[in-house]
Amino acid sequence: MREITVADLKRLMAQKPLMIIDIRDYYQFQLGNIPTARCIPMNFLLTNDSNYLNKGTTYYIYCEFGNRSKQACQELSQKGYDVVNIVGGYQEYKANL
Repeated sequence: MREITVADLKRLMAQKPLMIIDIRDYYQFQLGNIPTARCIPMNFLLTNDSNYLNKGTTYYIYCEFGNRSKQACQELSQKGYDVVNIVGGYQEYKANL
């Protein structure tokens, strides 16, 4: 499983569009999110991964602080998906605006 810092994520976002997934609940997503992110709560993503993800596409995944997204990335990478955990989650992103 790979990880990326918020600073590196921002550099990549400036270069090309990224597939970013917010695994927090919808109400948390509505309170603030990383631009272009798609909200797919963790329980939906992990139980229906093939409905949301394609193998061969890189997905950048985050939650509030980075703990649940790390867990989700470990599980998804074991299923063969190319996933990258955003270290520190949304709180780290928000702190570095």
